[in-house]
Amino acid sequence: MKKILVANRGEIAIRVMKTAQKMGIKTVAVYSTVDRNAPHVKFADEAVWIGESPSNQSYLLGDKIIEVAKSLGVDAIHPGYGFLSENADFAEKAEKNNIIFIGPKSKAIHIMGSKLAAKEAVKAYNIPMVPGLDEAITDIEKAKVVAREIGFPILIKASAGGGGKGMRVVENEEEFESQMKRAISEAINAFGDGSVFIEKYVASPRHIEIQIMADSHGNILYLFERECSIQRRHQKVVEEAPSSVLTPELRKEMGEAAVMVAKSCDYLGAGTVEFLLDENNNFYFLEMNTRLQVEHPVTELITGTDLVEMQIKVARGEALTIKQEDLVIKGHALELRVYAEDPMNDFLPSVGHLEVYQLPVGEGIRVDNGFEQGMDIPIYYDPMLAKLITYGETREEAIQLMIKAIDGYLVEGVQTTLPFGKFVCEHEAFRSGNFDTHFVKKYYSADLLKNQLAQEAEIAAMIALKQYFEDQKIVRLPNQ
Repeated sequence: MKKILVANRGEIAIRVMKTAQKMGIKTVAVYSTVDRNAPHVKFADEAVWIGESPSNQSYLLGDKIIEVAKSLGVDAIHPGYGFLSENADFAEKAEKNNIIFIGPKSKAIHIMGSKLAAKEAVKAYNIPMVPGLDEAITDIEKAKVVAREIGFPILIKASAGGGGKGMRVVENEEEFESQMKRAISEAINAFGDGSVFIEKYVASPRHIEIQIMADSHGNILYLFERECSIQRRHQKVVEEAPSSVLTPELRKEMGEAAVMVAKSCDYLGAGTVEFLLDENNNFYFLEMNTRLQVEHPVTELITGTDLVEMQIKVARGEALTIKQEDLVIKGHALELRVYAEDPMNDFLPSVGHLEVYQLPVGEGIRVDNGFEQGMDIPIYYDPMLAKLITYGETREEAIQLMIKAIDGYLVEGVQTTLPFGKFVCEHEAFRSGNFDTHFVKKYYSADLLKNQLAQEAEIAAMIALKQYFEDQKIVRLPNQ
């Protein structure tokens, strides 16, 4: 494997290219019009324009990307996450053109891409699942009967979906019909498929996911868990590894369940099996993400591995050199997704010009970044600027380092999720480890954050004033 095309942009494109470079593999970047001067374009050995700024005219054009790969003699395509990373047709087309797709085979993407097919596949392996309907449904009356049988509260979820689209929590029968209609309509708009399924709503869940890696020689590893319970709009914002609530026994049980999920679809490469953990430490299979996750760095830090390097080696047909017993958890890692979003205004995207953009540095601080000072943030894509990751010997150390790193991150021109990240890290519920996926709903409000920022500004002003008076004394000393 001498040349890899990275079918992505921003921080993940650079992240993949760094490992490829380290392995002596040449890289090709693809870019849209608005990304022509983006850091990932400059970082690659070669770069090719693939279309206009909207993703459906550029980064989602699978045929165009394969055409580029063929014309440049590319051996493999790494899809990153998002865009075409979980597109089975794209993986298949790459293979048909003798280009290695650095990810699972299309069969696994197909199965795990549908929540219902995924549940069907893992059923034979006795993996616990949330009680619910085993088939997609659009018939509201039939759905109401099912919901009554399961018992409220229930969760309506788009069968083809993700990212919180087409998802509704229904507390009682009275609001069922209206919520069902909204979920179907949202699913049609987002995925072109209105089918939904219904399951029991787990009231105080924690979102725990297990990183797995499988080769073509029958070896499957689990690289422990990540806790992803701090979310807004069903999207993760803060992730950590390991989780503060898993015992070694539960970790092993969940890890082995994740390996069974991978076996159920003949998995290859890096994947993540997501589980819900209830307040009694019962876990339920949620879904599998058939790609590298946004939050993969926290796993790399606690296991001392490079997941992209492992992906590339597995794609080349090599056997995994690590055994399960070789893997141990060392230290604690935390990740904050730095989005150009306004936490004071319901996390709405905050596009604009990065007048100041300076990253924190120091031991135990890693920034996977995709932007530079002076750039505009495009309106066409996910508004994530970077991922801020900290690593310490203990959870407390990783949290304190995250607070310090947030303070050292300078951004002017747009609003970001940095103040929200600090709010989380300083909150007692998070620090104690006693929180669930409702953290934002329970503890966060824009007013609280405003007050916190106002207090910090006041303290900073008082310190500056005190320093001013101290300086004045020093200035006056020679005249006394």
